[in-house]
Amino acid sequence: MRLSKLSSPQFWLGHLADGLNAPLHLLAAGALVAALGNLRARIAFDLFERRPYAFGILTAADGAARLGVRRIAVIEFGVASGAGLRSMSRIAHAVSKQTGVMIDVIGFDTGKGMPPAIDYRDHPEQYFEGDFAAPDLAALLKSLPASTQLLVGDTRQNIARFLSEYDGTLGFVSVDVDYYSSAKDCLGLLSSRQARCLPWMPVFFDDVLLESHNPWCGELLAISEFNEANPLRKLAPYTSLRNSRIMKNASWIPQMYALHVLDHQARSVESNKPPKPRTM
Repeated sequence: MRLSKLSSPQFWLGHLADGLNAPLHLLAAGALVAALGNLRARIAFDLFERRPYAFGILTAADGAARLGVRRIAVIEFGVASGAGLRSMSRIAHAVSKQTGVMIDVIGFDTGKGMPPAIDYRDHPEQYFEGDFAAPDLAALLKSLPASTQLLVGDTRQNIARFLSEYDGTLGFVSVDVDYYSSAKDCLGLLSSRQARCLPWMPVFFDDVLLESHNPWCGELLAISEFNEANPLRKLAPYTSLRNSRIMKNASWIPQMYALHVLDHQARSVESNKPPKPRTM
Protein backbone atom coordinates (compact mmCIF):
# COMPACT_ATOMS: atom_id res chain seq x y z
CA MET A 1 0.00 0.00 0.00
CA ARG A 2 1.26 3.45 -0.85
CA LEU A 3 2.37 5.70 2.03
CA SER A 4 -0.06 8.37 0.80
CA LYS A 5 -2.88 5.96 1.53
CA LEU A 6 -1.67 5.43 5.08
CA SER A 7 -1.62 9.19 5.63
CA SER A 8 -5.14 9.74 4.25
CA PRO A 9 -7.62 11.03 6.88
CA GLN A 10 -10.44 9.06 5.23
CA PHE A 11 -8.40 5.85 5.52
CA TRP A 12 -7.83 6.26 9.26
CA LEU A 13 -11.35 7.53 9.99
CA GLY A 14 -12.75 4.36 8.42
CA HIS A 15 -10.50 2.18 10.53
CA LEU A 16 -11.26 4.20 13.66
CA ALA A 17 -15.00 3.70 13.16
CA ASP A 18 -14.54 -0.08 12.83
CA GLY A 19 -11.97 -0.35 15.59
CA LEU A 20 -13.68 1.56 18.41
CA ASN A 21 -14.78 -1.69 20.04
CA ALA A 22 -11.59 -3.60 19.29
CA PRO A 23 -9.39 -4.63 22.23
CA LEU A 24 -6.50 -2.26 22.89
CA HIS A 25 -3.92 -4.96 22.27
CA LEU A 26 -5.27 -5.45 18.74
CA LEU A 27 -5.15 -1.72 18.06
CA ALA A 28 -1.54 -1.64 19.28
CA ALA A 29 -0.65 -4.65 17.17
CA GLY A 30 -2.34 -3.04 14.18
CA ALA A 31 -0.15 0.05 14.54
CA LEU A 32 2.95 -2.15 14.34
CA VAL A 33 1.58 -4.07 11.37
CA ALA A 34 0.78 -0.80 9.56
CA ALA A 35 4.42 0.24 9.91
CA LEU A 36 6.22 -3.08 9.51
CA GLY A 37 3.82 -5.79 8.38
CA ASN A 38 3.86 -7.69 5.10
CA LEU A 39 0.95 -7.94 2.66
CA ARG A 40 -0.83 -10.80 4.41
CA ALA A 41 -0.51 -9.19 7.82
CA ARG A 42 -1.86 -5.84 6.61
CA ILE A 43 -4.82 -7.51 4.93
CA ALA A 44 -5.46 -9.62 8.05
CA PHE A 45 -5.55 -6.44 10.19
CA ASP A 46 -7.68 -4.55 7.64
CA LEU A 47 -4.79 -2.19 6.96
CA PHE A 48 -4.91 -2.29 3.17
CA GLU A 49 -6.85 -0.08 0.80
CA ARG A 50 -10.38 -1.25 -0.10
CA ARG A 51 -10.46 -3.82 2.67
CA PRO A 52 -13.15 -6.10 1.17
CA TYR A 53 -11.32 -6.04 -2.18
CA ALA A 54 -8.03 -6.92 -0.52
CA PHE A 55 -9.60 -9.80 1.41
CA GLY A 56 -11.55 -11.06 -1.62
CA ILE A 57 -8.65 -10.95 -4.07
CA LEU A 58 -6.17 -12.62 -1.69
CA THR A 59 -8.73 -15.30 -0.79
CA ALA A 60 -9.42 -15.97 -4.46
CA ALA A 61 -5.73 -16.18 -5.36
CA ASP A 62 -5.00 -18.53 -2.45
CA GLY A 63 -7.92 -20.74 -3.45
CA ALA A 64 -6.75 -20.80 -7.05
CA ALA A 65 -3.21 -21.70 -6.00
CA ARG A 66 -4.46 -24.65 -3.93
CA LEU A 67 -6.30 -26.00 -6.98
CA GLY A 68 -3.42 -25.39 -9.38
CA VAL A 69 -5.33 -22.62 -11.20
CA ARG A 70 -2.76 -20.18 -12.52
CA ARG A 71 -4.99 -17.36 -13.84
CA ILE A 72 -8.08 -15.71 -12.38
CA ALA A 73 -10.24 -12.68 -13.08
CA VAL A 74 -11.36 -10.17 -10.46
CA ILE A 75 -14.30 -8.03 -11.49
CA GLU A 76 -15.93 -4.78 -10.42
CA PHE A 77 -19.48 -4.04 -11.55
CA GLY A 78 -20.16 -0.31 -11.19
CA VAL A 79 -16.92 1.57 -11.83
CA ALA A 80 -18.20 5.18 -11.66
CA SER A 81 -15.17 7.52 -11.36
CA GLY A 82 -12.74 4.58 -11.36
CA ALA A 83 -11.30 4.89 -7.85
CA GLY A 84 -12.34 1.36 -6.94
CA LEU A 85 -11.09 -0.18 -10.16
CA ARG A 86 -7.70 1.49 -9.85
CA SER A 87 -7.50 0.27 -6.26
CA MET A 88 -8.47 -3.24 -7.39
CA SER A 89 -5.63 -3.10 -9.91
CA ARG A 90 -3.08 -2.15 -7.25
CA ILE A 91 -4.29 -4.89 -4.91
CA ALA A 92 -4.27 -7.49 -7.69
CA HIS A 93 -0.70 -6.57 -8.59
CA ALA A 94 0.46 -6.96 -4.98
CA VAL A 95 -1.43 -10.22 -4.46
CA SER A 96 -0.15 -11.66 -7.73
CA LYS A 97 3.43 -11.01 -6.63
CA GLN A 98 2.70 -12.69 -3.29
CA THR A 99 0.92 -15.79 -4.61
CA GLY A 100 2.24 -16.29 -8.14
CA VAL A 101 -1.31 -16.38 -9.54
CA MET A 102 -1.92 -14.19 -12.61
CA ILE A 103 -4.81 -11.81 -11.92
CA ASP A 104 -6.80 -10.04 -14.65
CA VAL A 105 -8.81 -6.99 -13.55
CA ILE A 106 -12.03 -6.20 -15.42
CA GLY A 107 -14.55 -3.44 -14.81
CA PHE A 108 -18.09 -3.17 -16.16
CA ASP A 109 -19.91 0.15 -16.34
CA THR A 110 -22.61 1.81 -18.44
CA GLY A 111 -20.40 4.86 -18.96
CA LYS A 112 -23.49 7.03 -18.40
CA GLY A 113 -24.22 6.54 -14.73
CA MET A 114 -27.31 4.77 -13.50
CA PRO A 115 -30.18 4.10 -15.92
CA PRO A 116 -33.81 4.97 -15.11
CA ALA A 117 -35.30 2.91 -12.27
CA ILE A 118 -37.76 0.22 -13.40
CA ASP A 119 -40.01 0.42 -10.28
CA TYR A 120 -39.87 0.28 -6.46
CA ARG A 121 -37.45 -2.68 -6.67
CA ASP A 122 -34.69 -0.32 -7.81
CA HIS A 123 -34.95 1.84 -4.68
CA PRO A 124 -36.01 5.07 -6.47
CA GLU A 125 -36.13 6.70 -3.03
CA GLN A 126 -32.33 6.30 -2.85
CA TYR A 127 -30.93 6.39 -6.41
CA PHE A 128 -31.59 8.39 -9.55
CA GLU A 129 -30.90 8.22 -13.26
CA GLY A 130 -27.42 9.53 -14.05
CA ASP A 131 -26.01 8.97 -10.57
CA PHE A 132 -22.35 7.93 -10.38
CA ALA A 133 -21.38 8.69 -13.96
CA ALA A 134 -17.66 9.06 -14.61
CA PRO A 135 -16.94 12.80 -14.97
CA ASP A 136 -14.44 12.11 -17.77
CA LEU A 137 -14.69 8.63 -19.25
CA ALA A 138 -11.84 9.17 -21.72
CA ALA A 139 -9.50 10.26 -18.92
CA LEU A 140 -10.56 7.27 -16.81
CA LEU A 141 -9.75 4.84 -19.62
CA LYS A 142 -6.31 6.43 -20.07
CA SER A 143 -5.58 6.24 -16.34
CA LEU A 144 -6.05 2.48 -16.04
CA PRO A 145 -3.04 0.15 -15.98
CA ALA A 146 -2.41 -2.01 -19.03
CA SER A 147 -3.46 -5.08 -17.02
CA THR A 148 -6.91 -3.62 -16.37
CA GLN A 149 -9.82 -3.67 -18.80
CA LEU A 150 -12.98 -1.57 -18.64
CA LEU A 151 -16.00 -2.75 -20.62
CA VAL A 152 -18.35 0.17 -21.19
CA GLY A 153 -21.97 -0.14 -22.28
CA ASP A 154 -24.81 -2.63 -21.83
CA THR A 155 -23.90 -5.03 -19.00
CA ARG A 156 -25.57 -8.12 -20.45
CA GLN A 157 -23.94 -7.64 -23.83
CA ASN A 158 -20.53 -7.05 -22.25
CA ILE A 159 -20.86 -10.13 -20.04
CA ALA A 160 -21.55 -12.23 -23.13
CA ARG A 161 -18.55 -10.67 -24.86
CA PHE A 162 -16.31 -11.25 -21.85
CA LEU A 163 -17.33 -14.89 -21.49
CA SER A 164 -16.76 -15.58 -25.17
CA GLU A 165 -13.21 -14.19 -25.00
CA TYR A 166 -11.91 -14.98 -21.51
CA ASP A 167 -10.22 -18.34 -20.89
CA GLY A 168 -9.35 -17.91 -17.19
CA THR A 169 -11.30 -18.61 -14.00
CA LEU A 170 -13.48 -16.20 -12.04
CA GLY A 171 -12.03 -15.51 -8.60
CA PHE A 172 -13.68 -12.47 -7.02
CA VAL A 173 -16.58 -10.19 -7.97
CA SER A 174 -17.71 -6.87 -6.52
CA VAL A 175 -21.27 -5.74 -7.27
CA ASP A 176 -21.77 -2.01 -6.69
CA VAL A 177 -24.71 -1.11 -8.93
CA ASP A 178 -27.39 -0.17 -6.35
CA TYR A 179 -30.41 -1.21 -8.46
CA TYR A 180 -32.16 -4.58 -8.37
CA SER A 181 -32.42 -4.59 -12.17
CA SER A 182 -28.72 -3.83 -12.65
CA ALA A 183 -27.63 -6.36 -10.01
CA LYS A 184 -29.73 -9.03 -11.71
CA ASP A 185 -27.88 -8.34 -14.98
CA CYS A 186 -24.53 -8.58 -13.18
CA LEU A 187 -25.38 -11.91 -11.60
CA GLY A 188 -25.96 -13.32 -15.06
CA LEU A 189 -22.17 -13.67 -15.14
CA LEU A 190 -22.21 -16.09 -12.21
CA SER A 191 -25.13 -18.15 -13.51
CA SER A 192 -23.72 -18.58 -17.02
CA ARG A 193 -22.64 -22.13 -17.86
CA GLN A 194 -19.75 -20.53 -19.76
CA ALA A 195 -18.34 -19.02 -16.58
CA ARG A 196 -15.50 -21.05 -15.08
CA CYS A 197 -15.49 -20.40 -11.34
CA LEU A 198 -13.63 -21.59 -8.27
CA PRO A 199 -15.68 -24.13 -6.26
CA TRP A 200 -16.50 -21.27 -3.91
CA MET A 201 -15.47 -17.65 -4.30
CA PRO A 202 -15.99 -14.36 -2.47
CA VAL A 203 -18.54 -11.87 -3.84
CA PHE A 204 -18.90 -8.38 -2.36
CA PHE A 205 -22.25 -6.56 -2.45
CA ASP A 206 -21.86 -2.87 -1.71
CA ASP A 207 -25.53 -1.96 -1.44
CA VAL A 208 -27.20 -4.24 1.11
CA LEU A 209 -26.97 -2.35 4.43
CA LEU A 210 -28.82 0.96 4.17
CA GLU A 211 -31.99 1.37 6.24
CA SER A 212 -34.30 1.14 3.23
CA HIS A 213 -32.56 -1.92 1.77
CA ASN A 214 -34.61 -5.09 2.17
CA PRO A 215 -35.08 -8.59 0.68
CA TRP A 216 -37.80 -7.37 -1.69
CA CYS A 217 -35.72 -4.71 -3.44
CA GLY A 218 -32.22 -3.91 -4.65
CA GLU A 219 -29.26 -6.26 -4.58
CA LEU A 220 -30.84 -8.44 -1.87
CA LEU A 221 -33.76 -9.27 -4.16
CA ALA A 222 -31.36 -10.02 -7.03
CA ILE A 223 -29.46 -12.43 -4.75
CA SER A 224 -32.69 -14.18 -3.72
CA GLU A 225 -33.84 -14.60 -7.32
CA PHE A 226 -30.40 -15.86 -8.35
CA ASN A 227 -30.62 -18.60 -5.73
CA GLU A 228 -34.14 -19.56 -6.79
CA ALA A 229 -33.12 -19.81 -10.45
CA ASN A 230 -29.85 -21.71 -9.99
CA PRO A 231 -30.13 -25.07 -8.19
CA LEU A 232 -26.37 -25.73 -8.30
CA ARG A 233 -24.96 -22.22 -7.86
CA LYS A 234 -25.86 -20.42 -4.66
CA LEU A 235 -24.96 -17.09 -3.09
CA ALA A 236 -24.81 -17.20 0.70
CA PRO A 237 -23.53 -14.83 3.39
CA TYR A 238 -19.90 -15.53 4.19
CA THR A 239 -20.90 -17.09 7.50
CA SER A 240 -17.42 -17.95 8.81
CA LEU A 241 -15.89 -14.57 8.09
CA ARG A 242 -16.53 -12.66 11.30
CA ASN A 243 -15.17 -15.51 13.43
CA SER A 244 -12.00 -15.75 11.34
CA ARG A 245 -11.17 -12.04 11.10
CA ILE A 246 -8.91 -10.27 13.58
CA MET A 247 -10.93 -7.04 13.36
CA LYS A 248 -14.34 -8.60 13.98
CA ASN A 249 -16.25 -5.30 13.97
CA ALA A 250 -15.30 -4.36 10.41
CA SER A 251 -18.32 -2.79 8.74
CA TRP A 252 -17.77 -4.60 5.42
CA ILE A 253 -18.12 -8.15 6.81
CA PRO A 254 -21.95 -8.37 6.36
CA GLN A 255 -21.51 -7.27 2.73
CA MET A 256 -19.35 -10.25 1.83
CA TYR A 257 -21.04 -13.31 0.31
CA ALA A 258 -19.70 -16.50 -1.21
CA LEU A 259 -20.71 -18.12 -4.48
CA HIS A 260 -20.91 -21.88 -3.99
CA VAL A 261 -20.59 -23.88 -7.22
CA LEU A 262 -22.16 -27.12 -6.04
CA ASP A 263 -21.48 -29.08 -9.21
CA HIS A 264 -17.80 -28.11 -9.39
CA GLN A 265 -15.49 -31.07 -9.96
CA ALA A 266 -13.63 -30.24 -6.74
CA ARG A 267 -16.85 -30.90 -4.80
CA SER A 268 -17.51 -34.31 -6.36
CA VAL A 269 -17.33 -37.54 -4.38
CA GLU A 270 -14.97 -39.04 -6.95
CA SER A 271 -12.34 -36.34 -6.55
CA ASN A 272 -12.41 -36.34 -2.75
CA LYS A 273 -11.83 -39.93 -1.66
CA PRO A 274 -9.36 -40.03 1.24
CA PRO A 275 -6.54 -42.56 1.04
CA LYS A 276 -7.87 -44.28 4.18
CA PRO A 277 -10.68 -43.65 6.69
CA ARG A 278 -9.94 -41.03 9.32
CA THR A 279 -9.86 -41.92 13.01
CA MET A 280 -10.47 -39.78 16.06
